[in-house]
Amino acid sequence: MKVCFNEATTLENSNLAQDLEYCEKHGYDGIEIRTMDKLPEYLASHSIQDLQNFFATHHLKPLALNALVFFNNRDDAGHQQMLAEFREMVAVAAAIGAPYVVAVPLVTDQKILKDAIHRSAVDVLRQLSLVAVPSGVRIAVEFIGHPQCTVNTFGQCYDIIQSVARDNVGMVVDCFHFHAMGSRLEDLQAARGEKIFILHMDDAENYPIGILRDEDRVWPGLGVIDLDGIVSTLRDIGYAGAASVELFRPEYYRLPPEDAVITGKKTVLDVIAPYYPVG
Repeated sequence: MKVCFNEATTLENSNLAQDLEYCEKHGYDGIEIRTMDKLPEYLASHSIQDLQNFFATHHLKPLALNALVFFNNRDDAGHQQMLAEFREMVAVAAAIGAPYVVAVPLVTDQKILKDAIHRSAVDVLRQLSLVAVPSGVRIAVEFIGHPQCTVNTFGQCYDIIQSVARDNVGMVVDCFHFHAMGSRLEDLQAARGEKIFILHMDDAENYPIGILRDEDRVWPGLGVIDLDGIVSTLRDIGYAGAASVELFRPEYYRLPPEDAVITGKKTVLDVIAPYYPVG
């Protein structure tokens, strides 16, 4: 299994140029590039060609652009804006060789019926699938374990992916989000491993289901999530993708960014090594 780094882990104490340097130095296989902040900041003084050159001459490779936010249940103007953003992301992903664009469902305090969420998500993802086909870029849908996210459990997200029924549309399993809204291991056991594109590695403090927030994440293996159950199940269903460390913990943002890069890799390896060959 390849070990990758999600730039959220150093969101407030590093930038893309540093993340590339440290991830290469410490033997990561891939990186998820944040398109909301770190990529635009990088492009203020670099070019897409610079990124292409880096990945062509280093071991580190791009795993995904993260993320297309709030793809479903938008009004017409919001939908068109989202489509334009997605087309730009696909073009960048194809240019630098990133196989995935991560897509995040709508988070809202508006009450929307589950049938309407399902219909919208399926319709939009089929549309995005057609946009992405010529480039070879695939869409990895990440459910968010938050009460106000329209798609917030593994089972709900997997049902949507099954209904979409496109080879280039799959999902992200984030261990924190899996735990945070009580997703069921039985649903993961019944899934097809090839429909899971990315594994996000993290852990959580021992708060009740439903009130966990991103700042409650801790390094993999230092919290209460059943990581052994999740990772062993992924192995059993044939998941063969990457494990990408992703945290948003404020106290970790006070670390030197290289220390966070080092700790992220070590803690991910400690969790996955009993179940997967690494490298």
